[in-house]
Amino acid sequence: MTVGILAIVAVLVVAGAVLFLTLPDANAFNARVERVFVENDLTTQAEIKLLEILAQSGTAFSDTLASYRMVIFVLLVFATAMLIAALVFLVMLVILNRRMAQIERTGIQVNSLLISREENTVYLNNLEFKLTAAAMETLAVLAEARLDDDVLSGAEIEAVISGRDSADCDEAAGATRIKRLRDTLGNQMVSALLVKNIARRGYMLSIDKDVIQMV
Repeated sequence: MTVGILAIVAVLVVAGAVLFLTLPDANAFNARVERVFVENDLTTQAEIKLLEILAQSGTAFSDTLASYRMVIFVLLVFATAMLIAALVFLVMLVILNRRMAQIERTGIQVNSLLISREENTVYLNNLEFKLTAAAMETLAVLAEARLDDDVLSGAEIEAVISGRDSADCDEAAGATRIKRLRDTLGNQMVSALLVKNIARRGYMLSIDKDVIQMV
């Protein structure tokens, strides 16, 4: 990023230097008027008046050109700041996308997962989530399965919660419970990465079982 910023500044400095050097000299007009006065014997009142007008025009031209230089300088500084800001934001977006991709590959880094059945609350690291009773049951089932290194299908989740045999339970019922749990957690990244869906196997918590506590 530092190299990119230095390159932008260098390009704009070179462009500004070339622009300033190619601008005409602010005193060029006054110099020509002075040359006319020196090389010619001007004695009449009309000729002297004409020279005064020319001198005033040269002064106005000089002031205008100086203001143009200031405007160009301000625009170059503004352009430099905008390009640097754009480059910084671009780099930040790239870094953020890489971190998000890394999180998607490795899952959430959970240091503690405390499930409080009495409060219907789950504490994920420093985040507190209030859950419904049904969502708490689903999360508790997933946590117990994670402690046993088990992966539960939707039908198995429904069977544990309802107390029926898994053969008598519908896979969609368990999937609905998982969806409601994710909706209750709210944060899309947290819910999508905390509760993993393993193709053709079922659902599990993608965290280390040693960080799970249930009270």
